[in-house]
Amino acid sequence: MSERFVALITGASSGIGEASARRLAREPGARLVLVARREERLRRLAEELGGATIIVADLLDADTPTRVRETTQQAHGRLDLLVNNAGGSWRSSFADGGWEDLERHMKLNFEAQARLTEALLPLLRRTAQSTARGVSIVNVASLAARVSRPNAGAYSASKAALAAWSDTLRAEERTRGIHVGLVLPGFIATEGFPANELRTSPLTRWIVSKPEVVAEAIVAAGPGGKPERYAPRGYWLAAALRILVPRLARRLTAGGAFTTSTGAPRE
Repeated sequence: MSERFVALITGASSGIGEASARRLAREPGARLVLVARREERLRRLAEELGGATIIVADLLDADTPTRVRETTQQAHGRLDLLVNNAGGSWRSSFADGGWEDLERHMKLNFEAQARLTEALLPLLRRTAQSTARGVSIVNVASLAARVSRPNAGAYSASKAALAAWSDTLRAEERTRGIHVGLVLPGFIATEGFPANELRTSPLTRWIVSKPEVVAEAIVAAGPGGKPERYAPRGYWLAAALRILVPRLARRLTAGGAFTTSTGAPRE
């Protein structure tokens, strides 16, 4: 009989979160904890997967981290994988959106992930002491963390903060048996971001991928132990351009190229 493998996924009611839940459900001994705001969708997904613990919650609520920790502890007594996936994006220039736009991105895409991780870290550490399988945290950022573009500066800033924090957390927790992986999606067609304009053009449809591709990257960056994965893998070229030929990269992004988003709606 396989050892239990408890995975918690935020933003699990659609898109990347839903695809990740379906993928992780195939792992040996998998027990899922699904977190999102839309109860009906969570219950339907849990039923389709043959059962799961569901937590209907808004990550921005002050009591959510404690409630998620207590529910997970009571239901499973352990946590092997935390997938910080929930997030959102609103387009605006800094001149138009100002600090308010930057703040709402940071609260949802970075602060909420850090607060939830803080609450669950003791449970992750205890699990790491009792299993040989490995314990991990996967933070879902975006290629926008590496390549910024006009009218998405607040989104890029929040994802860049998540990426930088992930690197530090990885170094701090590795000696305690906790691996921290980072996933950076490019164009992913989801309910919130269908990418219709890109998919209808023969010139750009090839750059749009599916949530299932990100789900595989999450498995690789979590149980698979990889430190970082772009999804699709070829998107690393865009990040490399930013380092190797920054002038060209800035020229391209100023013209609208490399327009990226996780495609994750507010969950």
